[in-house]
Amino acid sequence: MATSQVKSDHIEPRVIGAVLATGLMSLSGVIVETAMNITFPTLMAQFHITTGTVQWMTTLYLLIVACIVPISSYLKRRFPMKRLFITANLLFITGIVIDGVAPTFPILLAGRAIQGFGTGIALPLMFNIILEQVPLSRIGLMTGIGTLVTAIGPAIGPTYGGILVTALNWRYIFWILVPFLVASFFVGIKTIRQVTPTAPETFDWPSMVGIIVTFGGLIYGFSAVGQHAWFSLSVTGSLVLGLVGLIYFSHRSLHLETPLIHLQSLQNKAFSGHLLAFFLIQIASLGLSFILPNYLQLVDQRTAFLAGLIVLPGAVVGACFAPVGGQILDHFGAKRPILLGLGLAVLALLSMTLLARHLSAWMILSLYVVYMVGIGLGFGNMMTSGLKHLSADLKADGNALMNSLQQFSGAVGTALVSAIIAASQAVAGSTTAIKTASGSQVALLVLVVTSAVAWVTMLWALPQHGNFTKK
Repeated sequence: MATSQVKSDHIEPRVIGAVLATGLMSLSGVIVETAMNITFPTLMAQFHITTGTVQWMTTLYLLIVACIVPISSYLKRRFPMKRLFITANLLFITGIVIDGVAPTFPILLAGRAIQGFGTGIALPLMFNIILEQVPLSRIGLMTGIGTLVTAIGPAIGPTYGGILVTALNWRYIFWILVPFLVASFFVGIKTIRQVTPTAPETFDWPSMVGIIVTFGGLIYGFSAVGQHAWFSLSVTGSLVLGLVGLIYFSHRSLHLETPLIHLQSLQNKAFSGHLLAFFLIQIASLGLSFILPNYLQLVDQRTAFLAGLIVLPGAVVGACFAPVGGQILDHFGAKRPILLGLGLAVLALLSMTLLARHLSAWMILSLYVVYMVGIGLGFGNMMTSGLKHLSADLKADGNALMNSLQQFSGAVGTALVSAIIAASQAVAGSTTAIKTASGSQVALLVLVVTSAVAWVTMLWALPQHGNFTKK
């Protein structure tokens, strides 16, 4: 990190523009991903495909993003940031246009794959710009703003998709984003600057194969839990293949002079603690985002559109609290906002668990607001605080690791809670509503434990004294 290059507390307007330009691409990726989930029944009817087939819209996109993000550290060392931005933006626009006109499902899937490459390059690029070009005393604020840009996507995605599918056509989910991506393109060209030199570096293709096998096996294995038994070839076989790929990639990376990603950052115990907690709280958040809409529809008998509206306030409030949490970190250090935020998240999840058999829409709305306030205060600060423990030459690698696990946690969290709820629904007797409420309670209890472990991990990983702004 070029802290020596940033002499004052002033954030250049150019840097803010660069963060917003790259963040807008990441936001578009999240919006499309969450909005398209609403369109699955429509796509199944239009293209005459099954549930297992239509889910590749999400699985393939997630897999490509997860495979590209880990090499972001190599890309940053090898290519200028502006070139990476232009490539990512043009890839995303191309994918959007292909999906807007796609006559068949395979072409629609190809467009999503191209968007995945664009998002995979853009997501870590935004945080690399923040880490490299923002004054140390303002990194918390800017990381919060960066987190807000991407966190607002899940807040508006389902509602955005529901309105367009109901009032217009699912293709407008893509077309409406084109002007914003074009605006992002021109802002990025104007504002993104290179402040550290690049250097020629050999790309290690065997390591790339290891990354593909790792995330391909793990993501497909967890995504297949809803359609196959745990001990089937699709689930267990894929997970074992993913673990073999991870072992191979880790061993090769530790023995190369210039690996795609330097795993030495994991030897830093404080960073590793932040990374683990970051992963666990993402599992809880994404698992909860699966539980609540299903509960509202199957137990409280709300429509998909109303279910999206009920969780919208919490998501928006949480996103808005991200820069607030960043400012608290800048002034008082990381411990207060992170432990307070994760503590609120644990209490909200515990309350939902205790009330799970009789959760009304208003209870869900209120408790989800509390939960998302906690996530807003703590989530972005976990990344900021964790990366602060790494030396300058390892920060890009740490950023790649955090963003990679963020993608992987989506598959884990969704698979975990969906399997628990599905098992409850498969029990004979009683109504679907009662069985869904019962399964949701067990799933919420698992998320309570997951988030509580994240809180304890952060209590251990955070320094007992010291302010982030002090060196």
